[in-house]
Amino acid sequence: MEIWKKNLWVLWFGSIIVSSSFSMVIPFLPIFLIQIGMTENVEMWSGILFSSAFLAGALSSPFWGSVGDKYGRKAMIVRAGFVLCVIYLLTSFVTSPVQLLILRILQGLLSGFIPGAIAIVGTNTPEHKVGYALSTMSTATATGSIMGPLLGGVLAKLFDNRIAFASAGVLCFLATMLVIFYVKEEKFVPGKERVSVFNTVKLALHNKMLVVVLVLTMFTQFSVMTIEPVLPLYIVQFGHSASNASILAGVIFSLVGIASIIFAPRWGKLADKIGFQKILLIGLFAGGIGSLLQIPFDNIWAFSIVRFLYGCFFCAVFPALNGLIVRVTSSDFRGRAFSLSQTSNQLGGMLGPLAGGAISGVFSIHTVFLLTGILLLLTMGLAFWSQRFSRQTETQSSSTTLHH
Repeated sequence: MEIWKKNLWVLWFGSIIVSSSFSMVIPFLPIFLIQIGMTENVEMWSGILFSSAFLAGALSSPFWGSVGDKYGRKAMIVRAGFVLCVIYLLTSFVTSPVQLLILRILQGLLSGFIPGAIAIVGTNTPEHKVGYALSTMSTATATGSIMGPLLGGVLAKLFDNRIAFASAGVLCFLATMLVIFYVKEEKFVPGKERVSVFNTVKLALHNKMLVVVLVLTMFTQFSVMTIEPVLPLYIVQFGHSASNASILAGVIFSLVGIASIIFAPRWGKLADKIGFQKILLIGLFAGGIGSLLQIPFDNIWAFSIVRFLYGCFFCAVFPALNGLIVRVTSSDFRGRAFSLSQTSNQLGGMLGPLAGGAISGVFSIHTVFLLTGILLLLTMGLAFWSQRFSRQTETQSSSTTLHH
């Protein structure tokens, strides 16, 4: 098997494991807080615990990206994998919310497995296969986000939540061992600049198209995450009980993930033929229209079908954004570029649920879908407008390559 293919499948499997470990833990944090004796402010603490890892990750990603560009992305993946293993194992022993918060912050500050994996795949894959490879990697997080809650729920039911946390740690250890033995980082050009977050941001700001991609990433993630906290409440409005709403919300979230697993590689192959920019525009347009089409339904089946169709198209967006990062950056800056993308993603992931919850509280849940749809269409407008930067950047990078 060619080295790039072996890297792709090992990192794909490792990313499924890490994504599963993350999503098998998150849904059970409120229950775990009750289990360790907390009786008041459980919702507030759940929100703090959820957001703290996002915020810490957003702050630390550029640093780990610059370290990865200097010393190798494989080393960063191995470091992040072992850190996750230790943190999940320690989490299984916590006895207070403060201990849990400290570990969640450390998890955010020290992780970086999936951005590192994407950087290796984006850099070590032949040019004409990058779209397919990055789309395949996106199915890993989609698969993990479906498998994780299921696996965590089964372990918590059979044993308890502490075993679920410990199991997540063991899974991360296995994923890291696979990377150590089977991943080869061939095309690694060490970055010449010293490790500096300030320097990373300064260099990124000189690349107009990269800045646009980072803004698009944050807006897109923000738009998607506004719906996360209100979806179970929306299902209650269909006339389902709160307990059924939790199960149905899980199933409806999974529909988008299942659509991603089926269709993302197809979009990736098409991107290799017609370009990432066109695929991005299609995905954002369909995402915007798909969000607006979710408003009129008061029937769970019709709503589910629209969510699935939305997922079929929207799964093209993030791989296309990652593909644009590969196209508009040099290989010695790519780790930093993907880490900045992770920062944008996590800022959107942190702010989106806060905005969604606030908007639905003041207005209605329909307003959240309306604003999400409009935001995605505006993001598409920005992506369309940015095409001139893309042409400039690609012309500059190709002329640089000719000089070298």
